[in-house]
Amino acid sequence: MMIDLALLPLYLTTVVALLLIPGPDMLLIASSSLSYGRKVGVYASFGNATSGLILTLLAAMGVSAIITMNPMALEVLRILGGAYLLKMGWDCIRSSAAEAPEIEQQNNLAKLLYRRAVVSNLLNPKALIFFVLFLPQFVSTQLTASSGEQMLALGLLLNVMGLAFNLLLVALVGTVGKPLLKNEKFRTYQNKFMGVIFFVLAIWLLASQVQNIS
Repeated sequence: MMIDLALLPLYLTTVVALLLIPGPDMLLIASSSLSYGRKVGVYASFGNATSGLILTLLAAMGVSAIITMNPMALEVLRILGGAYLLKMGWDCIRSSAAEAPEIEQQNNLAKLLYRRAVVSNLLNPKALIFFVLFLPQFVSTQLTASSGEQMLALGLLLNVMGLAFNLLLVALVGTVGKPLLKNEKFRTYQNKFMGVIFFVLAIWLLASQVQNIS
């Protein structure tokens, strides 16, 4: 057993509460679903899950704890993450109306949003700190499994629940936004809309004080 069943109900309740709190990941996934359709939103969700798996592995191996003890490393991550989001926002803003993606371009667009979701989350030091501070609280001394093994199991469960939640969000937002994708005026500005979202995410990250979280 790699998860303490006595702690599991509290863990599941806490995860659900955390998933319901709006954050950068939710904003990116919802906006990509609204702007480009459910397929792109699904890919963005899997991109977020991929970064979550990577962070889970880093936390289980203790690498993330080492990084979070270095304020300079966190600041570098914060600046790189903010700069990356600003670049994505600028690329979207400066694109012309003629570059609004057609339906047949969704495959390429979905892959692009997948990569962006992975990188933006990995470059967010708050996500790294979250795994370092949150998962250890549910590591039990009553189990024979090591703390690393327990954190791996807890992280995998968190990622599965997060992916399920995000896919549900995509289904809801994608359904609501479907008529917009057929609106020519909206299609003209959909890249601009995503550009604004990326700028908001960049400001969100750059304005935060990572040291205060740790």
